[in-house]
Amino acid sequence: MAKPKKPEYSYGVCGVFCEMCPTGTGRVAELATELSRITKGNCNWAQDSVDFQIGDMDRGIEWLTKMKCGGCQNIKEPWCEVMKCEKAQKLGSCLLCETFPTCERNEYQRGRYPVILKHQKRVKKVGLEQHLREERERVRKGMTFLDIRKY
Repeated sequence: MAKPKKPEYSYGVCGVFCEMCPTGTGRVAELATELSRITKGNCNWAQDSVDFQIGDMDRGIEWLTKMKCGGCQNIKEPWCEVMKCEKAQKLGSCLLCETFPTCERNEYQRGRYPVILKHQKRVKKVGLEQHLREERERVRKGMTFLDIRKY
């Protein structure tokens, strides 16, 4: 079976819709860059009213400006168990795999993002492309991983 054409959407083979990630989309770095621009060197006056060093805050914000994720679809040496799965690679998404709900390779993703079990059911009903369009619409309306991820 040939691997399906990769859609224009950014998604993980594991079933997670990467465009919901503020790090992966660059939103964290973008906001941190703006915060750095308006706070760096401008908050020293507050040093006596906080219980941390202002320089630590500046370093933390600087670190956030560099947060980037290339996405698992773009890595050359797979570290994730899902990316090592030949079946997942052939299908293009675990959401298309019948063993997804019980597969040991994506146990982490199902535990952290339990909503992906519902995603598989939706994909069975409407197809992967339609599901990805629906996820992008949720993102457009403001949904992020913060709304669905479990720790």
